[in-house]
Amino acid sequence: MVVPELRAWRAARPRLARLARAARLRLVRAARAVKPRAARLTGAAGSWLAEPKTWQYTAGAAMAGLALAAGVVTAAGPWDSTGQRTAERDRAAALGRTGGADHGRGTGTPDLSRTSDASGSVSDGGAKPAPSAVPVLVGLGGSGDPVRPASDASAVAAALDPLLGDSALGTHHAAAVVDITSGERLYGQGAGDPLVPASTTKIATAVAALSALGPDHRLTTRAALEPGTGKLVLIGGGDPTLTARKDAGDLASLRTLAADTATALTRRGVTEVTLSHDTTLYAGPLLHPIGVNDNLAPVSALMTDEARTDGSTSGPAPRVAEPAADAARAFADLLTGHGIRTTVAGPAKASGRAETLATASSPPLSSLVERMLTNSDNDLAEALARQTAAATGGRPDFDGGAAAIAAQLKKLGLPLTGADFHDGSGLNRADRLTADLLTALLAKAADPADPGLRPVLTGLPVAGFTGTLTGRYADGAAGLVRAKTGTLTGVNTLAGTVVARNGHLLAFAFLTENTTGPEAAQSALDHAVTTLATCACD
Repeated sequence: MVVPELRAWRAARPRLARLARAARLRLVRAARAVKPRAARLTGAAGSWLAEPKTWQYTAGAAMAGLALAAGVVTAAGPWDSTGQRTAERDRAAALGRTGGADHGRGTGTPDLSRTSDASGSVSDGGAKPAPSAVPVLVGLGGSGDPVRPASDASAVAAALDPLLGDSALGTHHAAAVVDITSGERLYGQGAGDPLVPASTTKIATAVAALSALGPDHRLTTRAALEPGTGKLVLIGGGDPTLTARKDAGDLASLRTLAADTATALTRRGVTEVTLSHDTTLYAGPLLHPIGVNDNLAPVSALMTDEARTDGSTSGPAPRVAEPAADAARAFADLLTGHGIRTTVAGPAKASGRAETLATASSPPLSSLVERMLTNSDNDLAEALARQTAAATGGRPDFDGGAAAIAAQLKKLGLPLTGADFHDGSGLNRADRLTADLLTALLAKAADPADPGLRPVLTGLPVAGFTGTLTGRYADGAAGLVRAKTGTLTGVNTLAGTVVARNGHLLAFAFLTENTTGPEAAQSALDHAVTTLATCACD
């Protein structure tokens, strides 16, 4: 099993051992304290919770100690034992902040302040530093304290009803709020109505992909030689983040793949090849039903840098028309630079006899899911939908990916009534989801029995800090809200988690249609979520 963040955890192992010894008794007491309240999970939150659960992230480690928790965390992604993103903590420490952090907005860090959602609208950052983001799974009993009373449903309704009547939210909207700490349903307004979800669809895509493939799965690009022919095939593994840039970071590098391939060829005495490219991992049309669009490249099993032509790493950008051919040409140039004379021949499927010479693997799926959610990455979303289909025996095209997502969610026992998937990104206006399903997905991702789904929560943009929420929540709830945005013309959605004043973690989903303008609708939704974070509803 591939274990991400291995070196970091080796360094932290002595500290984890001390924490395990110190915390084990507290965890056991917390698990016992929360058990009676957890019994309400099955009824209040819906049929998707099959049996009572102790809603605390470290409940599964209560009997085995934090050593087990460390293993689960290491396998699932870059967060600590509370569910907090280590990047947030480390970034705040590096900046020397005591009361806030910019979490990516600063010298030497990527500029996440100009990001866009499915609509392509760009948000400028500039939000003032806010308190460091709270732990992802705060309020689930990890402190060892008994679970405090749940928020009062009638008080939540009194706070939200007037806000959801705002005309900026259009003529049709739906909402749901679930207390993940206790499992209680606190609010519902049209929660079972299927509405256009826009990019909140990516939450469903993430859950489906992680459940089908596992958080450690990697997407691998290969270079293979057909024996005795001098024919080399670049075989796409469906990794849209494969990069041709000099500084690859933690991404799979086309340059490294070319260097390794050239070395392997030289060892075999091969100095001249004919290069083909194989994209047969995926099927069906390359173009999304929306057609040529800066928000999404043609969906190919082989591309570099998401087929972007402007050097960007997120948001809308012009794309090459033939991503696979473009990647093959770049690979050929790199091989030539290593002394291998290369002629580009076009597309061809590698035979079963082809010998793999070199590979380049993506970051683990946990990291890809986080990137997809943080940046609302449509290319990754469509790739993961196809990967889910391929892993479960479906046809890896738009329809097959959509069907595979639905099938995986059904397998997990989630409430699919009214849901209708047509893609993995939410760009298709025929998609339909309910607020009930979105909150169920978030609660499922918080379930201690499913640690492999945790990247769904850690990948959500942090209000005022990261991704598509960088420039939102400058006042009030920055750092307390983690949510996936969704924007299409006339459609604004928001689904995620928020920490209430009583310390409970709430899952929420708001979907709106026929809105008059994205800015006003976003402001109204943000106001509603800030109210959840700040109201005295307990």
